[in-house]
Amino acid sequence: GIILVAINPYKQLPIYGDAIIHAYSGQNMGDMDPHIFAVAEEAYKQMARNNKNQSIIVSGESGAGKTVSARYTMRYFATVSKSSSNAHVEDKVLASNPITEAVGNAKTTRNDNSSRFGKYTEISFDQSYQIIGANMRTYLLEKSRVVFQSENERNYHIFYQLCASAMQPEFKHLKLGRSQENNPLFI
Repeated sequence: GIILVAINPYKQLPIYGDAIIHAYSGQNMGDMDPHIFAVAEEAYKQMARNNKNQSIIVSGESGAGKTVSARYTMRYFATVSKSSSNAHVEDKVLASNPITEAVGNAKTTRNDNSSRFGKYTEISFDQSYQIIGANMRTYLLEKSRVVFQSENERNYHIFYQLCASAMQPEFKHLKLGRSQENNPLFI
C-alpha cells in the first residue's frame, strides 16, 4: 500500500487549508507532492471507484502528530464529499476529545498530553459518498500507568482533574485529597 512519512513541525504551517484540499481533490497519487491529503484522496477515490471500504492507518511515536493527521484527513473527506452537515465532521467526531484525552492521556517525558491508548475512527458515507456519520472507539489503554509512572511522568489527566475538583460539592463524597507528582490520588 501507500506509505506517507510525516514529521510534526510543532508549529502551524499553511499547507492544510481549503485551497490545498481543493488542489489535491481529484488528483492521482504521485501527481503532486506527498501529503496527507494525497493519501486521503486516494482512499476516497478507491472507495467510490470500487465501492469498497478503505483504511488509513496513522502510526507514530508520542508527539508525532497522529491525532492532528487524523483530523486533517477527516476535514479532507468532509470538504471533498461536500457533506451537507452544518458542522465539519471532524468537529463532531472530535467533540468527545476532551473527555477521551482526560481519561486516556498523560504527561510523558516527550509530550505533556500524550495519548496512552489507540483510537479507531470509522467514517460512514452514503450512496453519493457524502459523510453521514462517524464512530470513534478506543483500545489498548495503557493500564499500568494507573499504578506506576516513570520519573517525570504523570498518571492520566482525569486523576489530577478530579483532585483539583475535590472541594466541589458533587465530589466531596469521594474524599479526594491533593495530588502530588507520581502519587496523584489519596483516599
